[in-house]
Amino acid sequence: MNDLNSAQPRRVAHLDMDAFFASAELLRYPQLKDLPVVIGGSMGAKTEDLFSLILKSEPEWDDFRPHKIPLRFFPRLSDYIGRGVITTATYAARQFGVGSAMGLMKAAKLCPDAILLPVDFERYRHFSQLMKDTVAEIAPVIEDAGLDEVYIDFTNVPGVQRKGGHTLARVIQMTVLSNTGLTCSIGVAPNKLLAKMASEMHKPNGIFVLELTDVEKYIWPLPCRKMNGIGPKSEEKLIKLGIRTLGELAQQDPFWLMQQFGKVYGAWLYESAHGRNNDPVISRGEPVNMSRETTFERDLHPSRDRETLGPILSQLCERLSQDLVNKGYLGRTIGIRVRYGNFQSLTRDITLALPTNDPQTIRHAARRCLRRIDLARSLRLLGVRVSNLQSAEDQFQASLKNSNEGDQGILDLG
Repeated sequence: MNDLNSAQPRRVAHLDMDAFFASAELLRYPQLKDLPVVIGGSMGAKTEDLFSLILKSEPEWDDFRPHKIPLRFFPRLSDYIGRGVITTATYAARQFGVGSAMGLMKAAKLCPDAILLPVDFERYRHFSQLMKDTVAEIAPVIEDAGLDEVYIDFTNVPGVQRKGGHTLARVIQMTVLSNTGLTCSIGVAPNKLLAKMASEMHKPNGIFVLELTDVEKYIWPLPCRKMNGIGPKSEEKLIKLGIRTLGELAQQDPFWLMQQFGKVYGAWLYESAHGRNNDPVISRGEPVNMSRETTFERDLHPSRDRETLGPILSQLCERLSQDLVNKGYLGRTIGIRVRYGNFQSLTRDITLALPTNDPQTIRHAARRCLRRIDLARSLRLLGVRVSNLQSAEDQFQASLKNSNEGDQGILDLG
């Protein structure tokens, strides 16, 4: 039986949650179904804060159950003033040209009546973990690719042979829906590269099985940018060379591509355009770092806005500390990231003697990093990052010794 299993053709799936953040919000607010909804702007607002207008206009109304809140009380995109960006949007909002990473003020011009909800990462992480645990029970070899997506090695899972993996994908899709209330799209292919592209073919709530023999029909007509691994700069260069589609890329001489893009990347471009890829599905990969950051509604000056920046820094460090505790990690390298008003970004970090997940230690280290940047200029963004991660099980006692590390001479932001 083992010999037969090892001889099975490789089957890899890519599962991508459909409009994940927005869909998680629609579970909370089902009255918003089929309406244009945008997620972005402020983070962590609670229902009571979000709908404080209700108390002002109708003091006797105190039913804050999310599904009971009338539509007229939801904030609209047209009322937003600030510099936040969209995290995600429902499919109804996307029909107006609204999309991820777009400024909220710009989006308001395209779809002013869209409902604006704050980002709630704690809720999204809950559903993300629930989805991944659900998948792992059916197909245990999975690779975490973000909050809303995973790669799954189907190859040796019983039943994968049926319809080329479509049947197994359907089982996973229905189980995820049952356990989370959320839909997902799944692509199945001989490798990760094609599986990711296949998961986009029948969105939302779709399944698409893509074989190597289908590459010419389904992949070659696509723009080069549609392939994961071809970024904006590479696409720009390809266009200058007269190559716009993956089919045109596949027809190029591989040695010419290596001359133009370098030996490794040029070879990768040629092989990928033909749908060939051997990247393994790495089960439960260890995170490289963990971070928290926020973009301010207005530029904040380190001196004039000290009373505002101090609590923000503390909150970022506390949330990052909790992330580390929840995931069972300690880190030795603490860093900060800032973005000035002119969009210039800088990072600074330091490495501690012992790993930690203590919020005060992280905050002290972050303040030391802040002292190494130009604090005479206003800031648009502030972030804190912990890297050089280690298992908390092995290092917890050592981190306790480091938790009271002093910060004499460190800039005090509150």
